[in-house]
Amino acid sequence: MLPLNFRIAIASLSAHKLRAILAMMGVFLGALAFTGVQHVSKIMVKRAELETEKLGPNLYSVMAGQVRFTRSGNARLSGVTRNFTIQDAQALIDGVPSVLEGTPYVAQSMKVRGNGNAVNVQLLAAWPNFQDIRSFHPQYGRFFDWKEVHDRAMVCVLGQTIATALFDDAASAVGQQIYLYRASFRVVGVMEAKGRDVSGTDQDEIMLVPITTYMRRASNQNWISGVFLRLSKDAGRDTVDDAVQSIMRKRHNIDKGEADDFSAMSPKDAMQLQRQALDLMTTLGAITSSISFGVGGLGILSIMILVVRARRVEIGIRRAVGGRRRDIIRQFLFESGLMAAVGGGLGVLVTVILVTIGCSLADLPLILEPASLSVTLIGSCLLGVAAGAYPAWQAANIEILDVLKS
Repeated sequence: MLPLNFRIAIASLSAHKLRAILAMMGVFLGALAFTGVQHVSKIMVKRAELETEKLGPNLYSVMAGQVRFTRSGNARLSGVTRNFTIQDAQALIDGVPSVLEGTPYVAQSMKVRGNGNAVNVQLLAAWPNFQDIRSFHPQYGRFFDWKEVHDRAMVCVLGQTIATALFDDAASAVGQQIYLYRASFRVVGVMEAKGRDVSGTDQDEIMLVPITTYMRRASNQNWISGVFLRLSKDAGRDTVDDAVQSIMRKRHNIDKGEADDFSAMSPKDAMQLQRQALDLMTTLGAITSSISFGVGGLGILSIMILVVRARRVEIGIRRAVGGRRRDIIRQFLFESGLMAAVGGGLGVLVTVILVTIGCSLADLPLILEPASLSVTLIGSCLLGVAAGAYPAWQAANIEILDVLKS
């Protein structure tokens, strides 16, 4: 029975190719929009999770000023103060529960020179345990040590992009001299390539120096930008937030009702904002795909009604030679379901191709959800069957005598 129904359906659709294609187009666009948005959303969430891991396990930051996030999750710092000290950082490291280790840091955008080249860098002055807190280690050479921090040594570690820009080859940068203002720094290491983090900062455009060297020999300042803390896995976020608030407000003499002059955050805060933006995109995509599916269903409905009218003679003859009503219903339901299945199948196929190519070109994690693709395909078939129900009922109720008279 199925091969015969299939042959009849193919013959019917082939006779009116343009109408069939237009009917399938709505289902195709609906399937493409639904599966496409679902996959893009999951891929972006996965990328955000991977970028969060790049910043270090259970990282928590407290910094001077107020951090604001854009809808994309990128961080912007405003209202920066100069009253955050190393003593504040040490108080947080010692006083906040679940802190395993921490490092104060100073962050500045500067220009450095070396080998006849000049580039802008994100200078970060910190303690040697920065590399463990941020899970960011040298690929060539080494990191500066505690003795060099104590001695305020003029040494530095470069990010991959900066080392390549200055010396063409990252490995050859080790042992070279670079200049910050007129101060000469010896490159002792080049960090592994890491790319952008969840806040949008390119970690390969960094220059790391001992914090004592920068504060006393480069800038002569007594304030820092903030502190990086590594928390234990079972750390309670609310408990940590409360402890940070209590310690910092007390040390900075902030009265009740006054705004904080510092911010506390973790990479998951930025990731949460990105997820909210992606959730909005997913919702809009679901609405768009629903409209497309609805248009596709109406297209199939209208075309099947026209098909029934055009094939009244065929239907009457089939009834006259013994065709049953249920056979007629099955035939037209099969045809409408076939149109929707082809449209939905093409939408799913195009989604798989575009997602695969896009992830390869953009270096994104490839995620293909068989469940989502299968549900979309099955839903398309059911939509076609539902759209063809009324035309099939019309076809099954055509009177044989009326057809023969006409």
